[in-house]
Amino acid sequence: MSVKLRGHHLLCVLTFIGHGYSPAFSKNYEAVVKRLNAGETALLVEGPDEICTVLINEEEQLHCFNCSVVERDKAAVTLISRLLGTELCVGDEIFLNSHLVAKMRKAYTEGVFKKACQNCEWVQFCDEISSSGFQKVLLRHPKHH
Repeated sequence: MSVKLRGHHLLCVLTFIGHGYSPAFSKNYEAVVKRLNAGETALLVEGPDEICTVLINEEEQLHCFNCSVVERDKAAVTLISRLLGTELCVGDEIFLNSHLVAKMRKAYTEGVFKKACQNCEWVQFCDEISSSGFQKVLLRHPKHH
């Protein structure tokens, strides 16, 4: 099995500590991260994904289709592709193993993903998590596939 994730959520999972738009959103997000921790791959999708599911069923649904969010997806995919040295495309599966997660968190801390995170309401929160050494994050990057 694989978890459907949109581009910018590949970055969001790096700093997720259990907070979100609503209790239902956070609970669903935790379930998604547990699946990644259990070794499921991330399947890159365009538009709303498994993290968005709860918002689409609530009043916040327009957020998931917002142009700024779609632009954030494109920027994230471009920057992650550059970091990996291979072009990521919709339909690609990414295994968030310990090496990749460590590499992405280091890049996040160094500001590599700034363009993908600009105008996001969570960026300051994520920056604080990053500057604290990613303490309390829920993504534990499995070692095996």
